[in-house]
Amino acid sequence: MAGRKTILVTGAAGALAKRVIAKLHAHHDVVAVDFRRKVEFETGVPSYVVDMQKRGFEDVFTRHKVDAVIHIGRIFTHESDRVSRYNANVLGTKRLLELCKKYCVRQVIIHSTYFVYGAHPYNPALLDEDTPLKASEITQDLVDAVEVESLAQINLWKHPELHIAILRPCNVIGPGVRNAMSLLLSRTIAPVLAGFSPLMQFLHVDDMAAAVVAALEQDKPGIYNVAPEDWVPFQEAVRLCGCRALPLPAIPPAVPRALSQLMNWNAFFPPYLINYFKYPVILDGALFRETFGWKPRRRLSEIFAVYRKAKERAA
Repeated sequence: MAGRKTILVTGAAGALAKRVIAKLHAHHDVVAVDFRRKVEFETGVPSYVVDMQKRGFEDVFTRHKVDAVIHIGRIFTHESDRVSRYNANVLGTKRLLELCKKYCVRQVIIHSTYFVYGAHPYNPALLDEDTPLKASEITQDLVDAVEVESLAQINLWKHPELHIAILRPCNVIGPGVRNAMSLLLSRTIAPVLAGFSPLMQFLHVDDMAAAVVAALEQDKPGIYNVAPEDWVPFQEAVRLCGCRALPLPAIPPAVPRALSQLMNWNAFFPPYLINYFKYPVILDGALFRETFGWKPRRRLSEIFAVYRKAKERAA
């Protein structure tokens, strides 16, 4: 995208969206949208609190000539019940794409998740972008994530004029991030499954923001895994973040789920992620790195040090 453009960013109250907006506002006109709360930006970025399914969301498109959309806004599984989450994530994304077509938006970036692949013992060593999405076969709690991807893929091929890029990042963590993995690593005691320590990939939120900006600026439609070339056993990550591991029995599968609910751990050790704490889901991120000339700047030691130092300061 050459020249100054008007870019609408959803999920503006989240840590990733704030970083993306900070990187873009100097060179583009950014419009921030979030359904949770209004975010005040020192740079004067217009900010709206609106549900994507409501009439007021279309008013944002009529008020601003939107050239590109970066769709980061998504309700995490631990934040809402299944029906509300489906309506917000799936129907909200459907409405967003309809408005993009109606108002001739020229580029759309969809922030997805590696969870759509599903975690099971027969996963290949590296999952590339052609690997089938099996998450909804394993748990109903990830149906909305897979359906958002399906919507995006349908529009990617059916409406090439939208220039859709779908980004599937590994675990994005770092200061301010409120997803399940970041919340877990922020705790002093972290539940783990006894006998399991799957390899995992981690990406600093600043590096993910840089990946989103690279996808916007270079405008190359397609589906991309976003991940570093290194990984670490999960229990080693827990240790490096300064957490004390609390082993839970993994068999039968109902035990860790019941304990998670009993101890009110669902925000950071949700039942739908149990398989991800058992089996590795390692992304082949070569396509994104080679296509956009991107690579993460933060090493794993730097990423984990943020969590460890926060605990040391609290102690």
